[in-house]
Amino acid sequence: MTTAPRRLHLALHPYGVGGPGQHGLWKDPRVAKNASIDIGYYIRQAQAAEHALFDALFIVDSQFINATYPAHYLNRLEPLTLLSAVATHTSRVGLVGTASSTYNSPFNLARRFASLDHISGGRAGWNVVTSFDTGTAGNFGLDEHLDYATRYGRAREFVEVARGLWDSYEDDAFPADVERGVFLDPTKLHALDHEGEHFKVAGPLNLSRSPQGQPVIFQAGVSEEGRDLAARVAEGIYAPGGTLAQAQEYYADIKRRTAAHGRDPEHIKVFIHGSPVVAATDEAARRREREIHEEDKDLGRSLGLLGRSFGAHDFTRYDLDAPFPDVAHLAEKGGRTTATKIIERARTENLTLRQVAEGLNAYKEGPFTGAPETVADALQHWFEAGTLDGVNLAFRTEEELNLFVDGVVPLLQKRGLFRTAYEADTLRGHLGLPVPENRHTAARA
Repeated sequence: MTTAPRRLHLALHPYGVGGPGQHGLWKDPRVAKNASIDIGYYIRQAQAAEHALFDALFIVDSQFINATYPAHYLNRLEPLTLLSAVATHTSRVGLVGTASSTYNSPFNLARRFASLDHISGGRAGWNVVTSFDTGTAGNFGLDEHLDYATRYGRAREFVEVARGLWDSYEDDAFPADVERGVFLDPTKLHALDHEGEHFKVAGPLNLSRSPQGQPVIFQAGVSEEGRDLAARVAEGIYAPGGTLAQAQEYYADIKRRTAAHGRDPEHIKVFIHGSPVVAATDEAARRREREIHEEDKDLGRSLGLLGRSFGAHDFTRYDLDAPFPDVAHLAEKGGRTTATKIIERARTENLTLRQVAEGLNAYKEGPFTGAPETVADALQHWFEAGTLDGVNLAFRTEEELNLFVDGVVPLLQKRGLFRTAYEADTLRGHLGLPVPENRHTAARA
């Protein structure tokens, strides 16, 4: 037997009118001011991704805002509604939506993702998040946000329940035999009867399995709890990236943890975020990269971004040029890993609040900036250096997406790093993931 060569996976993450770090994007004359709520925009993005043979379209989400949040966050479509519409205008590209395990119920969310999986013919994926915006609690009738341990324990059980519900019907549960008058074989329908620490769910789900068996589970694990959850349940990971060395450490750690939990490390695909800037020459691309940074410089927005890591805390109440305030107590129920790093750096380097906020949006040369050949070289280097299985790509405009698709993708294809045609119809097929056998069928066997 021969082992098929590894191939790079590519996904597309639309910016709309601009999320964190793209605060000035909505001012660009090429960007429609209603892009984030225009289904036509998302359909065009998905069709462009499908034309380029990308694995998936990825939609991020959160359920709390205040006036300091990025433009895209202030006014955007709900992911599963959006992706259901996109599914009817595409046929191959995967459709991954973000949904919180903290602020949803397993039965309803499992049904919604299973519905998207059927509507799309087996192309759905769920990005499991635990929500670090503490203000979300107030939108769901809670007095306070759940702590880290509770959120991650709930997430693990939530995925377990969802997968159990997705196995409610065995694949041959519906003979639909008119002559015998038998639509359902009742022996192939199974209640869940789950009783756990966080959930009590009877089941069964009133929806059969899709062509890919179950939606693909994605997760973005950074903390110890996050990495462990990802290694236990995820099939795709949105990794933090960072430097090449940091990405290598994360990649090796996740694969090692996955194996330790008795899973095949090849059955978990690590994606890093990438914002390529492609131009005719390396110099032109670096110049454009610098221009983008200048367009997005905004101290007020940087303070808002800083606040998100501390539960949407309002940092405008402090003296900008005084030492960074003592807000360590806010980290536990916010983005703890990021918040802790911010506090440690501020303390070690004796930084003011202004310096911390400006540092979040400091200019950094991206690894995937340059002429098409340069960008293809960089992607190949990172891929072969053991940092990633795929890249979750974000482009500011449709024109910049087209520059990548027309200039970089053909080079990756010539090098044998990226597909030249779709070889599957489902998201699992694109990612090389197995179709999970129905647990009840397996038990019967």
